Amino acid sequence: MSNALAVSFEFFPPGDGAMAEQLWESVQRLAPLQPNFVSVTYGADGSTRTRTHECVLRILRETDLRVAPHLTCVGASRDEVLGIARQYWREGVRHLVALRGDAPATHLSPEGRYQPEPDGFAFASDLVRGLTSVGNFEVSVAAFPEGHPESGGVDADLENLKRKIDAGAGRAITQFFFDTDIFLRYRDRCAAAGIRALLVPGILPITRFPQMLRFAARCGTSVPDWLHRRFDGLDDDSETRCMIAAHVAIEQVQRLRRHGVEEFHFYTLNRAELTYAICHAMGLRPRAIEARVA
Repeated sequence: MSNALAVSFEFFPPGDGAMAEQLWESVQRLAPLQPNFVSVTYGADGSTRTRTHECVLRILRETDLRVAPHLTCVGASRDEVLGIARQYWREGVRHLVALRGDAPATHLSPEGRYQPEPDGFAFASDLVRGLTSVGNFEVSVAAFPEGHPESGGVDADLENLKRKIDAGAGRAITQFFFDTDIFLRYRDRCAAAGIRALLVPGILPITRFPQMLRFAARCGTSVPDWLHRRFDGLDDDSETRCMIAAHVAIEQVQRLRRHGVEEFHFYTLNRAELTYAICHAMGLRPRAIEARVA
């Protein structure tokens, strides 16, 4: 195992008590793997702002994990967003994930194009610039190896990514993908475009195939025929489905590592089992840690 191997995990804020318990069990299960950081999502339209903040604070209080809250441009003014960033800085957060965010219908033009708040950040690059003016944050941003659905293709998305990096972001985390050649070609195109920031592949362990298909349709991720075939007929066979999902992700990670990739971001969906198994196969082993009690 390379000493450079690093992982990070994404969680989303829980909606009820049962989900909160599942989330915390997942945090405790994965924390001994000593990730680079854990991120906490913000909701497509900023609607989970309070729950995100509560989740971030609990992780900060009760673990030694580095937390990277998501912040978006949608649903808030510049002053509101920067106020949240200042509050995070006071609470000890030093890493943020800056995203434009998915726009609700009220923020779309008749042609379906995003319309920012009149006094808000228009693009993620503007948000990155604003966040770096608040404090010396480490800022991660999103990258789309198959192009963002609204960007007009991979070339347009590369231009947008370069703007975000030039504004001060140091890491780009990709949307999930399943064809590793797509990521490798994108990495080459980033290098050719002069993008020198760390490009981290986003890995989605497949807990439920129909759910993954909905995610993929929404974000423009292609799902190869071979992946459909592997999960065909397993809707009512969770045990086999889990084994196939782990094998798919382990294969993906191993191939990427053969091509020099040594940092991975896992979209956990607040479940630890598959992500833990994949990390174990990567050679990561837990280290004893003590949770801090508030």
